[in-house]
Amino acid sequence: MSEKRDYYEVLGVDKSADEKEIKRAYKKLARKYHPDLNPDNPKEAEEKFKEINEAYDVLKDPKKRAQYDQFGAGAGGFGGFSDFGGFGGGGEGGFNDIFDMFFGGAGARHARQPGPERGNDLRYDLSITFEEAAFGKKVELEVPRTVECPTCHGSGAAAGTSPETCPHCHGTGQQQVVRNTAFGRMMSTQTCQHCHGTGKIVKTPCKDCHGTGRKRETSKVTVNIPKGVDQGSRVRLSGAGEAGRNGGGYGDLYVYIFVKPHKLYTRQGNDVIVEVPITFVQAALGGSVQVPTLDGPVDLKIPAGIQSGKVLRIKGRGIPFLRGSGRGDELVHIKVLTPQNLSGRQKELLREFGEISGDKVNPEQKSFLDDLKRFFKK
Repeated sequence: MSEKRDYYEVLGVDKSADEKEIKRAYKKLARKYHPDLNPDNPKEAEEKFKEINEAYDVLKDPKKRAQYDQFGAGAGGFGGFSDFGGFGGGGEGGFNDIFDMFFGGAGARHARQPGPERGNDLRYDLSITFEEAAFGKKVELEVPRTVECPTCHGSGAAAGTSPETCPHCHGTGQQQVVRNTAFGRMMSTQTCQHCHGTGKIVKTPCKDCHGTGRKRETSKVTVNIPKGVDQGSRVRLSGAGEAGRNGGGYGDLYVYIFVKPHKLYTRQGNDVIVEVPITFVQAALGGSVQVPTLDGPVDLKIPAGIQSGKVLRIKGRGIPFLRGSGRGDELVHIKVLTPQNLSGRQKELLREFGEISGDKVNPEQKSFLDDLKRFFKK
């Protein structure tokens, strides 16, 4: 920096600014121009960062500030970068200010105590039948998971012994690492390598879990599948997941439901859809046919003259509602089968039927023929 800028101008404050204003401006600029936070322009950021610290080192100190106000930057060695604003020591505004700013304030100077850590949640994909989805079912699952070691009850220590406080991190689970850089001493906090963040050292490990406090096993879990579940539904079993750490609770088990396709039925909301074939004679004369439902076969009345594709409804024979009482309906789609491989006598009777019918057509057919005539007249 060949030419020294006014320190008040560097920090962007008035000459009448008090200590709080100066400190606030310094923190804001130091965060903005810290070289580690400006990888695209490290040299420019470094110069700016030095200038900011130089200005703050003078203006934060009442004696230096008074001398600067009277004589300017040329007096008393102002403008140097020897102590980097107190970075080498613990003075207010030096290393502690930067540490506060990048590591969360005074609370970050002391590594947090390792607390209970909840176990991971697990997922289980379960395939069930169409009927099981409709009416529910109790299912026993075998779930591989990590559980608390029953021998040491999660402590990781052999019988008759106990874990000891880690002498390296003093039970905090974290260590502070100090390194010297071109900008002074920088401190960071990292997980203790000796206790792996637990804050405890197990000198005599449990033989069953080898000091981890947890074991891998296959647990049997009973899950109640509620009536009315659909594809993609999930059931939560509290505490059936992985074991926690440091006294933390178990995670949960989420059972995701997948419904197998049915040979006869499809589902539409809470309604069940089924296609029922009937003969040409049944369609013409009407009658009664037996229709499958989730509750067993029922007799369904077929009105005379029904057309293929007509939908008949059977009330209350669908899927039970997942919440509340009641059920959907069964929707019966009628499919009229055209006779095939007719005998001579059958053909003769159909011809006779056609002759007797003559040009008579039903209203639906008449409407179609009228539309067809209008189309060809265009």
